[in-house]
Amino acid sequence: MKFRIIIEQDEDGVYVVKCPALPGCISQGKNREEALANIKDAIQGYLESLKKHDEPIPPSIEEELVEVHA
Repeated sequence: MKFRIIIEQDEDGVYVVKCPALPGCISQGKNREEALANIKDAIQGYLESLKKHDEPIPPSIEEELVEVHA
């Protein structure tokens, strides 16, 4: 499954990553690579918890970028 994530660097230089499709699924890392690895673990744990509690898994999000000239 693929999930859209949002990566932001905070004022201390820490990378914070959120998965909007999974409410409360947030992680962080000292660098981009660590943050990505951590959010993958967080998403995996979130999905396992949903399965354990017989909750539905949200559908993955398909995303595409478009370029416009302003």
